[in-house]
Amino acid sequence: MKDYLVKAYAFEGTVRIYAANTTNLVSHAQEIHDLWPTSAAALGRLLTGGVIMGAMYKKDDELTIRLDGDGSIGGMVVTTNAHGDVRGYVSNPHVFLQYNSGKLNVGQAVGNGQIHITKDLKVRDMFTSSSEIQTGEIAEDLAYYFTVSEQIPSAVGLGVLVNDDNSIIASGGFILQIMPGCKEETIQLIEERISQIKPVSQMIEEGLTPENIIAEITKGDHQFLEELPLKYTCNCSREKFEKGLISLGEEQLTEILQEDGQIETNCHFCNTKYHFNKEEIKSLIEETK
Repeated sequence: MKDYLVKAYAFEGTVRIYAANTTNLVSHAQEIHDLWPTSAAALGRLLTGGVIMGAMYKKDDELTIRLDGDGSIGGMVVTTNAHGDVRGYVSNPHVFLQYNSGKLNVGQAVGNGQIHITKDLKVRDMFTSSSEIQTGEIAEDLAYYFTVSEQIPSAVGLGVLVNDDNSIIASGGFILQIMPGCKEETIQLIEERISQIKPVSQMIEEGLTPENIIAEITKGDHQFLEELPLKYTCNCSREKFEKGLISLGEEQLTEILQEDGQIETNCHFCNTKYHFNKEEIKSLIEETK
C-alpha cells in the first residue's frame, strides 16, 4: 500500500479527522538510520504524527517537532511541511526496550522532558510552543500538546509494528480534533468508538486503508476532503553544507586545513556524507574573505 493521508470532516462538520499510512516512509527511516525496534517505534510514531500535523497547514508552512526526553533514546527531531514531506532522526538509534508482555517500551525509552513545536509560517518570526511529555508514548504527548498549547481537544492514535529483523511491518496513525459546536453526546460517542477500535498498526497490517480507519471511528458519518501523498524527503545539499562551513569563518577553516586537510560532513536526517578536500577548503576560505 502506498503512503498517503486523507482528510475528512465528520459528525455534521463538528469533527475533523486525518488518517495516514506511513509504512514505507518509516521503513526508509529505519534503513537509513539503522534503527533498533524501540527507536524505530518511537521515531516512526513521531514521523507519522508530524506528517499528519504538517497537513494541517498551508502552502510553504513548515513544522519542526523536537522531543527532548531523558530516556535512553535521547532526543528526536522531525521536520515536515504541508506537502506531505517529512524527515527526522533520533539521538540513539540502537535502543531495544520491552515490557514483560513483549510490547516495545517506548515510554521508558523516551522518558520525561518536553516536546517543542516550532511553526515556520513564512512570516517575520517563527513561533515555538512547548508542553510536558506525559507518557513518552508519543500519541498521548501530542494529544496533550493540542489540548494545552492550542486549546483543541484531540485524540491521537499512532502505531508502528516492527519485525524481528528490525524491518517495519506496518505504520500509520490518526488525529481527530473536536471543533466548536460539537455536542457532548458526540464527544462521548467518539471516545467510546476509539476505545473499541484495534491498534492503528494492527489495522494497517490487516490491510485497512486510511479511509477505512476513519470509517471505523465515524461508522460512515463523514465526508472525505482531500488525499495527500506522503514521503520521506531530505532537502540537504552540498551547497547548504558549504554555506555552513563558510559561516565557521576564515580562522577556523584555516585551522582545519592545517590540521586535517579535509572535512567530512554528515546530514542527521538522511546520513548523506559530503567530503571537502584541501583545494575545496581553500576555496571556502577565499569565500569567507
